[in-house]
Amino acid sequence: MSRKACVVGAGPNGLAAAIVMAQAGFAVDVFEAEPTPGGAVRTLPLTLPGFLHDFGSAVHPWLVGSPFFSSLPLRDYGLEWIHSPAPVAHPLDDGTAVVLERNLGDAAPALGADGKAWRRMLGPFVEHWQEFAPEILQPVHLFSSHPLLMARFGMIAFRSAESLASGFRNERTRALFAGMAAHSFLKMDDTLSGAFGILLAVSAHAVGWPIPRGGSQSITNALCGHIAKLGGRVKMSTRVESLEALREYDVTLCDVGPRQLVRMAGERLSAGYRRRLEGYRYGPGAFKVDYALSQPIPWRAKECARAATVHLGGSFAEIAASEKAMASGQPPERPFMILAQPSLFDPTRAPSGKHTAWVYCHVPNGSEFDMLQRMEAQIERFAPGFKDCVLARKVFSPAGLEAMDANLVGGDIGGGAMDLRQFLFRPTRMQYATSAKDIYLCSSSTPPGGGVHGMCGYHAARLALSRMKC
Repeated sequence: MSRKACVVGAGPNGLAAAIVMAQAGFAVDVFEAEPTPGGAVRTLPLTLPGFLHDFGSAVHPWLVGSPFFSSLPLRDYGLEWIHSPAPVAHPLDDGTAVVLERNLGDAAPALGADGKAWRRMLGPFVEHWQEFAPEILQPVHLFSSHPLLMARFGMIAFRSAESLASGFRNERTRALFAGMAAHSFLKMDDTLSGAFGILLAVSAHAVGWPIPRGGSQSITNALCGHIAKLGGRVKMSTRVESLEALREYDVTLCDVGPRQLVRMAGERLSAGYRRRLEGYRYGPGAFKVDYALSQPIPWRAKECARAATVHLGGSFAEIAASEKAMASGQPPERPFMILAQPSLFDPTRAPSGKHTAWVYCHVPNGSEFDMLQRMEAQIERFAPGFKDCVLARKVFSPAGLEAMDANLVGGDIGGGAMDLRQFLFRPTRMQYATSAKDIYLCSSSTPPGGGVHGMCGYHAARLALSRMKC
């Protein structure tokens, strides 16, 4: 008789876990509380008819670079990638923008006096991406298959963004690197903030920062299609309140947050393990706005139209101040923001001649402060006349994000605070395993953390299979 596995949550990690279990011959059921699968990887009509907006993730370097997802035949299910001419642009107050070219050979000369330093810092990891990506997208471990490469990364990974940026001569390059590092939600002088900047820059050169045609839902649909082909089932609008209802399954993998798991599993978890999960710390939140626009964003720096992703924040010092204010519990006056403009490169996102945009900034976890006015002032700073283009907007506070996806606790889109302690022991020393031998955790609160790469689900399922001697 076939063994049975179930997965709670149809986010990318849950779907990855389901695929691994189905590949191993298990009969797999995935239970998703919402009517649409995907978690933060959904595309929804949030504003006006004909406008499609990515609820969460919009740009996907980690998915195309994921050792697991890139091994799947997702193109067979309609997934098509679009690369903008440049991965990211960073406008400045002088009316120009720093643009990161996708090809490292083109990026170095474009950065002028800092080109050699940029290439020296990133080149080894770009050139050895196929070896590097699997190493960084797995749990922290003592032994490496590529010790020299990882030793080189380790020499710089624990430096702060402030420390790494000090090696650049030009303020424009420092601003560009700050925008990369600020994806971490860490202060620019925090340990690990520099590592995030390096990883995002390396991925831009190695695999690009593409968008999926039709929106991020195309990714989820492709994963669900592959699960169906393997014989698995994804059941929508099926909320799991208690794991007691899933006793018929040989193994349960949960794409949920640590505190959610405590509520679901109850007495099936030991008291000590429950306490450790209850003490898990969440990171800062996001405040997000989706726009339906009458025309493309009127950037002063025309180069911004070459990139699907635009970082808004000005200089390194300004970005550092924004992240420091957020970390101290204050809504930043001039927030650092990440903006996506997918309809410039994918006309399926909006009616003919119209456009969409997606932007978020960092705020304290659970913040109730309305950031809309400050965010739109920041866009107007670099794109005068932007507000005149707005046909409609949908605003998501941290609470609004959590209401749409229960894993986004307090608006935390990264699955937990990314300080050194939680980086090493995320969410506990047991990582994917729990105190119950048939229950595993596979959300972004497990290694390697946030991002659409599926590796949390992949590693959790592989661990489950190894412990079941499959």
